[in-house]
Order: sequence, then structure tokens, then C-alpha cells
Amino acid sequence: MATNAVTRFESSLQTLDIPSVSTTPHGFTEVLTEYIELPAVGVPLDIEGISLEETDATLSPSSQQLVDAKTGITPAALGVAAHGSLLLQSSPKGTEPVSLYPPRHVAVVREEDIVPDVRDALEWLDGEFTDGRRSAVFATGVSATGDMGALVEGVHGPADVRVIIVEDR
Repeated sequence: MATNAVTRFESSLQTLDIPSVSTTPHGFTEVLTEYIELPAVGVPLDIEGISLEETDATLSPSSQQLVDAKTGITPAALGVAAHGSLLLQSSPKGTEPVSLYPPRHVAVVREEDIVPDVRDALEWLDGEFTDGRRSAVFATGVSATGDMGALVEGVHGPADVRVIIVEDR
């Protein structure tokens, strides 16, 4: 994806007070180590050249490990530059609970998967829906609600979100 979209994505994340960092696949493990608080859980990232196998994250966590986790690490199918949004797809590997239950979510997105705006993300989703994958959410920043008065963050999801952008080779 064009560097312009990546720069805009990083700027949108900064506006949301979401820390982000770009790294090569070679530097991924070191960057991730700085972003996680243990215990950490994760799902396979399915990104060539990187893996959670060499980290302290527990893959395929049990329910108790999920409850005890301080950090959840998941792939993001897309980053939406205009809003700093992440498109998270549900998966049999447990992407949804790993991204929602721990107080910190570290999302990993490939630079090439950052699109300029929601229209581009919806066009991408059309193909996914056609292929039978129909469960995805857009997440923008930490969870927040004002339903009961003052704005409260982290009520129904992570209170701390961080993004790692894996650079194209």
C-alpha cells in the first residue's frame, strides 16, 4: 500500500492516543516484547516471516489463561488510514476473545493491508463475504461508552490498544 496511507494511518492512531510502531519482520519479536505485558495470549498471525512462537505469548489459550492475560495479540485484516480503525475478523483460532478480553490489545497489521478509507475496506469485505467469511468488526481506539453518563473507557474491551505495522519487504 502507498506510504501515504501508512503515514495517514499512523497519524490517525496518534490522534486517538494509540501507540504504533513500524518494524520489519526481522525486528518484530523485539518490538512486540516492548508492547506486551505478561501474561500474554495470542493467535497465529498468519503473516509471512513473523510468529508468536518465539515470544512469551500463549497460543490457543484456555479460558483461564484468557481471563488471567494482561495482553492479547492478534492480526488485523486491515488498517483504515482515515480513522485509525482496525478490521478484526473472527476466526476459529479465537481472534475475537483474544482481542477483547485482556486489558491490552496489540494488533499486528501488514503495511500492505492499510487502506485509505472505509469505502476501500468495504470493497475488500465484499470479497470476504462472497468467500463465506462474514464476521468482522471495525475497532477504533479503546472501547468506550457514555451510556450511563460520563465517558468511560475500557468497559467492554481493552483499555489499552497498540498497533504494530509490519513493513513490506
